[in-house]
Amino acid sequence: MASKISVSEMQQRMRDEEIDSKSGSENHEASSGDDQELNQQAKRKRYHRHTQYQIRKMEAFFKECPHPDDKQRKELSHVLGLEPLQVKFWFQNKRTQMKAQHERQENSQLRVENEKLRTENMRYREALTNASCPTCCGPTTIAEMSFDEHQLRMENAQLKEEVDRITTIASKFVGKSFANYSSLISPPFGFHSLDMAVGTNGGMPIIRRDVYGAEDSIRSMNATLVEGDKPLICELAISAMDELMKMAHMGEPLWVPSTADRSTTFLNEEEYFRVFPNGIGSKPNGFKSEASRESVFIMNHINLVEVLMDVNQWCNVFTGIVSWGKTLEVISSTGVVGNYNGTLQVMTAEFQVPSALVPTRESHFIRYCKHHVDGTWAVVDVSLDKVQSNPQLRCRRRPSGCVIQKLSNGYSKIIWVEHVEVDDKGVHNIYKPLINSGGAFGAKRWVTVLNRQCERLTSVMATNLPTNEVNNMVLTNPEGRTSILKLAARMITNYCCGVNASNAHTWTALSGNGADDIRIMTRKSDDDPGKPCGIVLCAATSFWLPVPPKTVFDFLSGEKSRSEWDILSNGGITHEMAHIATGKDKGNCISLLQSSNSSQSNMIILQESCNDPTGSYVVYAPVDIVGMNVVLGGGDPEYVPLLPSGFAILPDGPTGHRGGGGMSEASSGGSLLTVAFQVLVETVPTAKLRLGSVANVSKLITSTVDKIKAALVS
Repeated sequence: MASKISVSEMQQRMRDEEIDSKSGSENHEASSGDDQELNQQAKRKRYHRHTQYQIRKMEAFFKECPHPDDKQRKELSHVLGLEPLQVKFWFQNKRTQMKAQHERQENSQLRVENEKLRTENMRYREALTNASCPTCCGPTTIAEMSFDEHQLRMENAQLKEEVDRITTIASKFVGKSFANYSSLISPPFGFHSLDMAVGTNGGMPIIRRDVYGAEDSIRSMNATLVEGDKPLICELAISAMDELMKMAHMGEPLWVPSTADRSTTFLNEEEYFRVFPNGIGSKPNGFKSEASRESVFIMNHINLVEVLMDVNQWCNVFTGIVSWGKTLEVISSTGVVGNYNGTLQVMTAEFQVPSALVPTRESHFIRYCKHHVDGTWAVVDVSLDKVQSNPQLRCRRRPSGCVIQKLSNGYSKIIWVEHVEVDDKGVHNIYKPLINSGGAFGAKRWVTVLNRQCERLTSVMATNLPTNEVNNMVLTNPEGRTSILKLAARMITNYCCGVNASNAHTWTALSGNGADDIRIMTRKSDDDPGKPCGIVLCAATSFWLPVPPKTVFDFLSGEKSRSEWDILSNGGITHEMAHIATGKDKGNCISLLQSSNSSQSNMIILQESCNDPTGSYVVYAPVDIVGMNVVLGGGDPEYVPLLPSGFAILPDGPTGHRGGGGMSEASSGGSLLTVAFQVLVETVPTAKLRLGSVANVSKLITSTVDKIKAALVS
């Protein structure tokens, strides 16, 4: 008979069983956790240590090829008995190790060089402090040891004046005084804070540096002010588009044919203000009007719309006219790549002539593109004076631009209208006939440059090359032809930046005001792959020649006549190694030249000569053979350093029209020639510019000008 169990005992037994059950479960979980930890430790210990033989083989292979591909890794793993992934990780670790080692070595070298520079700087400061006159043993004068200090003080005063001018302009836009800001942002006096450049003024050297940062800040302020004026800007764009379309198709009496060229027409101002009474306002005092219209036929009109609406392409295509350009704000766009219908943007740009004797023209304007119902595309520019007045800008664009009509034969008719109001008081007398005729900034100049650029691109990309030119690899390799085209285009752009009076580039202007003066500029380059490292001097001068432009162009671009003006050729004969045609005219080409008497056998000359009825260029630059071989193989031309020199040739007055691609012989009595040289005078950017270097470059350009005059004017 079973014994009786009380309720309390039964409850106690149930609690004990529950405790035992939990304890067993916890022990099982703890045991399971210990096993997992042991497994993880075992996994962590499963690594492979390479043998000395494997390491030697992989290090030897690393010296030959630090980045093996999949096939090479598989072959190496098969030989060494490793997995391909192990080989991949070893090479990755080796590259990381080598990179860290190189960085440590480079940092150590930089520390040593920095210490040397610091010691040298202290020595120079001490020498300047204790300097004395070698004649009287007294304190130094301006003409001796304290010359640098005197020049720095002059530059500091000029910088303060520039800042005061900029802040005065800025206060007009933001509505409050900036008078106290000049003392806060003016640079402190010190040798390390100023970039020096030497010029001449009455026999005494002077220093001047343009304050680009302050100008850029004003442009940024203008961009931010656009937001509240968008309705007015849209209304102005629509009105300007309507005016452009009417001006493009109206005839006399609004447009009067030119007496020199019947294909070019000029504006009748009285009729203009009668037809368009609600324009952007009356002409400012001291401004004169320049308006012209021109037509041309080209292919592929859609590409032209893209060129005009992309500021970088626009500057590159019209590099001889547009010094620089920038899109400040896009007011409206379709949001679809390649579709510019209805795109409205605010821009700022500077227009140039390849000479320091003609001031650049800076303009702040809107650009509006529209695709009309009849299939016509139109792009119009108009200044923002009606919305935002800026008295500092001395050039105002009334509705200007182009109308593109697509024709049935695949061509497009381009009607270009150029209408500006400008203060041209700074133009030198020898350039005034050309400026007044519209040959420098007028519609004919724009369409002629556009047509030449289209020919340039078509010729370079052509595949049906003449049989007598196929035996040169430069002409048959499409990638090489494209790379040379890009390199030559950069050379032309850099040349134009060095000869005009633009404030937007990195050059520092020094001297030169008259027609017979030499304008000298300097630039420091440190980390730009497309420019030699060091200090570069650019010397340029412009003068008149009583010789037709075509004669000057043929003389300067010809191989046989090069020894008559090129001092660096030492009288040797120049041979053409390669030739790429860039237009219908025989003189339009890109050439690789080599002089028989050149002192540098590892250098060849890259030259582009281009000729059209409104102007021509002969620009060249020495290029290292190794770098040129990379370009010929289709490599990136942006890393080839260039120092372009050469000539810009313009007619001295209105140009006639005889058809063909070259300048008209009977267009005018003479030529306006600009000569410019860029010379590397110091290979260290931190070095001081020496007066002897300036004198040598001036002597070089003077001698070249004398040789040209002697050969052409006799």
